[in-house]
Amino acid sequence: MKKLVLPSLIILFLLISSSQTYEEQSLNATLQTLLPNKPFEALLSSFSISYFGTVISIEERGYYLFIEFIIRKGVHFFLFGLLALGFYRVLSFSKYRFIIALLLTAVFASFDEYHQFLTGGRTPSYKDVLLDSMGACVFLCFVHLKNKYGRGTSS
Repeated sequence: MKKLVLPSLIILFLLISSSQTYEEQSLNATLQTLLPNKPFEALLSSFSISYFGTVISIEERGYYLFIEFIIRKGVHFFLFGLLALGFYRVLSFSKYRFIIALLLTAVFASFDEYHQFLTGGRTPSYKDVLLDSMGACVFLCFVHLKNKYGRGTSS
């Protein structure tokens, strides 16, 4: 039963989050308050991120929206990685748990984007499903390598 806590909490958080409009989730005002002097702006201005064919940069979006993009996509990657680990742990009885956990996470990521489609002011994107699935795959690969080559246990 304890194994269900992590995936359940993450799913609950994601469902609540995807029920909110972009404006309700926006970090822009908070970032302006927390980072009024735009730290590292000169350094960050030299970076751009190609996100599935779209260039994301300070020049394109402005400082705060660029920082918000990095945070939001980082949270996507991290949370879906944790969700995959939660599924992996729940599936400790299965020799196919890596694949099943990855598939369950990808299915939930797809459902999450569909849920956003039903929410006003949100734009669902297959790109986020791919990012979420990449987070799941990276986290699962780390745990798989740790279990295979490290001293860790397989659960």
